[in-house]
Amino acid sequence: MTTYGITFPNKLRGTIALPASKSISARALIIGALAGNITAKGLSDCDDTRVLHKALTQPAGEIDIMAAGTAMRFSTAYFAATSSPARIITGTARMRQRPISLLVEALRSLGADIAYMETEGFPPLRVRGRQLEGGTLSLPATVSSQYISALLMVAPLMHRGLRLHLEGEIASRPYIDMTLKLMRHFGAQADWTAETTLEVKPGTYRHDVAFAVEPDWSAASYWYEMMALTSDKDAEIILKGLFADSPQGDAGVCTLFEQLGVHTDFFHHEDGTPCIRLTKQPARITYMKQNFVDCPDLAQTFVVTCAM
Repeated sequence: MTTYGITFPNKLRGTIALPASKSISARALIIGALAGNITAKGLSDCDDTRVLHKALTQPAGEIDIMAAGTAMRFSTAYFAATSSPARIITGTARMRQRPISLLVEALRSLGADIAYMETEGFPPLRVRGRQLEGGTLSLPATVSSQYISALLMVAPLMHRGLRLHLEGEIASRPYIDMTLKLMRHFGAQADWTAETTLEVKPGTYRHDVAFAVEPDWSAASYWYEMMALTSDKDAEIILKGLFADSPQGDAGVCTLFEQLGVHTDFFHHEDGTPCIRLTKQPARITYMKQNFVDCPDLAQTFVVTCAM
């Protein structure tokens, strides 16, 4: 048995290259495949991204997305809305126990040809691609934002586009906004038309647009945590590639940690790379009450920080 001793450094200084955003990478892959000629730079190096990339680039045959839930949802919508041979989309034993009926029924109502191969409501799926009719659709607002994003991204290819009503209080709105921002970046007409209504016009994505995936704000949160907890009063951490108007909901970490004694400065490196500088200051609060419904990946970081 190997034993590891872990100690916190006396000094916290350094410049960090963060991993790329998985959420943006997945959306960039789908939109790139729909556009036909987008090669995103700096894709996330993780299982989810690799599995989705393989699914979108393999010429035919069964698609095994393994345990990647994002890849299952996004690829189901992609293959349903594009002219391609019939595909079987499957995954691990656990993935075959995860329900997908809400997305499948939504796609079917828009004209998709999808069949369950084993258990009703669960993968594996047989998907025959075609142009979807599109139109108006209503979904419960509490549904996974990945279902909503999957439908939105393929909506420009639909004959009538898509008008999507979300019924109730919307969960994880920033992830929907991220999808819309990336779609518009590549030429789609997609936006909120009311508080709970989204509309995507029929059209095409531009294939001549450069795009680089930004670093992951969720990963940045751990450096904020270390800055909040360090005893080094002169601590300084520089995180490369992050900028103020990020589409990631977790970018709100900079405002939240300000209360816990971490100050954020946005600046550009001499080579033009956007960066942020984290420095330590007195905490403004001794008790924190926060709803993380819009940025659930940050909850664990703040629980540990506040406990410490």
